[in-house]
Amino acid sequence: MELNVTGRSVLVLDGGPRAIATVAALLREGAAVTVAAPTVCAALEDLALRRRLTWVTAPVDEGCFDVVLRAVAPPTTDAPARTGRAGHVTLVGAGPGDPGLVTVAGRAAIEQADVIIADRLASWEALAWARPEAEVVDVAKIPYGRSTSQEAINGLLVEHARAGRHVVRLKGGDSYVFGRGFEEVAACADAGVATTVVPGVTSSVAGPELAGIPVTHRGLVQGFTVVSGHVPPGHPDSSIDYPALARSGTTIVVLMGVRTLPAIVEALIAADLDEGTPCAVVADASLASQQVVRSTLAHIVADTAAAGIGAPAVAVIGHVAALEPGPARTVVTVAAPFPA
Repeated sequence: MELNVTGRSVLVLDGGPRAIATVAALLREGAAVTVAAPTVCAALEDLALRRRLTWVTAPVDEGCFDVVLRAVAPPTTDAPARTGRAGHVTLVGAGPGDPGLVTVAGRAAIEQADVIIADRLASWEALAWARPEAEVVDVAKIPYGRSTSQEAINGLLVEHARAGRHVVRLKGGDSYVFGRGFEEVAACADAGVATTVVPGVTSSVAGPELAGIPVTHRGLVQGFTVVSGHVPPGHPDSSIDYPALARSGTTIVVLMGVRTLPAIVEALIAADLDEGTPCAVVADASLASQQVVRSTLAHIVADTAAAGIGAPAVAVIGHVAALEPGPARTVVTVAAPFPA
């Protein structure tokens, strides 16, 4: 941001998808953001529900704010069809959130896109790299709230590509790590649409790392296992063998498991994993709102609740969760370069 907004109140009078890049940058710079709009896109609503910003639908007194932004992005219309050329879909894994962790190839794809179809946990600041005429489609899935079905997303990818457009499917983390990326590639293949996959920095490794926790460490643990906590142990859709996981001797990394963490902890303890096993939960990894809770298996659920941590968060279970670099601790930070 060109303005110094740290600690300042900023009013944004735009609730559309193209506003999210600016809002995300404001939050990273430490601004107190209020969005005033009758309606907002799903991603902004999600940020409001997570108390990262305030959303109001009624008129506000603009004089109460330090900075007022009326139009944060140029108005756009639907991306024009590109007749005479084949459309293409590029899946871009955008990392855990900070745009500095988007790969060079991922940035190039965003810069060249006609249409960008973005997830809730995509790196929204990275939209600043898109061309002004690019169409942005917000398909955020808010837990227990507004949601775009996977079938509808597949349909959007195919529809825009068949119109000759370059479509970027922007996802948080890596598209193939619980991101349904291969489902989308398969849907495009069935429709005769060519695809490219740009790997992303997965939050299963980056989240712990940004909290100072390695998922492996020589002499301590020789592997790590990443599991989805989308459904709890014992659920008909769960295919995870928790007793085997407890005996694996590997670091256990749980994605999408904030709501089911109590059941997961209970299952691991029932499978004789030591209650004193170190644990950590990392929320909003790489963002200004990042939080880290370190505890033990016996207390991680209570400690996480006491800290008020909600999704998205990564849980780490294993002895590595107790490691810290020491007095000369290195703090990992990333800063995204943006064009002037």
